[in-house]
Amino acid sequence: MPRLSVVVPMHNVGAFAETTLRSLANNADPEFEFLIVDDRSTDSTPWSIDRWAGKLPNAKVIRHEKNMGIAHARNSGIDAASGEFITFLDGDDWYGPGHLTRMVRAVEELGCDFARTDHVQATGTQRVIRRPPAPVRNAVMDPRDGILPADTETMVDYPFVWAGIYRRHLFDDGGMRFRTELRTAEDRLWIWRLHLRAKTYASLGLHGVFYRRGVATSLTQIKDDRQLDFIPAYDALIQDLLSDPEYDRFLIKAVRTYCAMIAFHVGKADEYEASAAQRLRREARAALHRMPPRQLEETLRTIDTTRGRLLSRLRDGRKAA
Repeated sequence: MPRLSVVVPMHNVGAFAETTLRSLANNADPEFEFLIVDDRSTDSTPWSIDRWAGKLPNAKVIRHEKNMGIAHARNSGIDAASGEFITFLDGDDWYGPGHLTRMVRAVEELGCDFARTDHVQATGTQRVIRRPPAPVRNAVMDPRDGILPADTETMVDYPFVWAGIYRRHLFDDGGMRFRTELRTAEDRLWIWRLHLRAKTYASLGLHGVFYRRGVATSLTQIKDDRQLDFIPAYDALIQDLLSDPEYDRFLIKAVRTYCAMIAFHVGKADEYEASAAQRLRREARAALHRMPPRQLEETLRTIDTTRGRLLSRLRDGRKAA
């Protein structure tokens, strides 16, 4: 069994594929396997994959016959993985040399179910280190404690699945798969489920994964209705919590985060395509009416004034200026 499986979904990232794949080679180890998922690319990405696959030890290329989306691509990699640990890398990001070895060594020493790491946000030539909002670093903690407090940025607000490493047993029996109907926000739901499912975690002081921000083809830059998938993602989360023994402990955090997401998207709705903006306002209002009323009222009472007014106007059917 390999120590680590690295799942790399790629779709039309030809401008960045060489950097990404070269960084895998710079992290190669006989005990690592690389699962490269070509999600039906139509540019030069398949050529780059073929060129580098032969240079990577234990590399396996998985090709989708049609474009399925990043959730499907990650799931394909998970299903093919055989390592003791699994990690992810997006097709336009990259690793610093030796990062994977250091990450595996750290999580093995701590003995926890999963660990999250820092990442380096790369915007053009600018580099900024982003850290998980964990209370301590390089120590084993309870993942459920990492969800709270409700009014503070916590581990479930650090939704970068590629900034972490996860033990294989978390994925057994079909667990911890990405919701394939979600074109965006699949990572946010996945991170919540991770913290509810696992028993132990740690935050590592490593920053060897580089996140390329502001790429025009990135899903974070789109202006159509794919951005609205945060709504079914948080609806699914609330349904999960309603069947959790500790639902009352975490429901306020989920509702507060859901409201913050609605306020964020509605606040920039004018940047979206007209049809997407109209649908956003309509579905966001319906979402507010679906939320658990006690937790919603507490959120509207305690959130900052600007967002509280926007959300109240939206819920009541008034123009959310």
